[in-house]
Amino acid sequence: MTEALSSLTETFKNVGVSRAYGPAVKVDGQEIIPVALVTFGFGGGGASEAESIATDGGPENAAGGGGGGFVLPLGVYSRNGSGQVAFRPNTIALLAGLAPLVCAVGYTVRGILRPQRR
Repeated sequence: MTEALSSLTETFKNVGVSRAYGPAVKVDGQEIIPVALVTFGFGGGGASEAESIATDGGPENAAGGGGGGFVLPLGVYSRNGSGQVAFRPNTIALLAGLAPLVCAVGYTVRGILRPQRR
């Protein structure tokens, strides 16, 4: 189990702000910085020999784990014509990110209005 934990630590050592903000890139003479929403999670578990004997009668150790991640490109920071830094959102990602929020608001409004109609 210690080996798995050290492996996970090495894998996720560089996760942080550097993953959310990419390196500056020049496109058509304009410098842009990509921005993304980065999330990840992992977990694991196991049973000791004593737990295995108590539950299923076998003297075997059991362990397992897994993980995953998700990256949503939000947009870029760039300089506009006057030299000011501005955020330009990725509209497709913005719509995809807002869809669950719109659904939740819709269900909430429906739940509030339904008893008032009766």
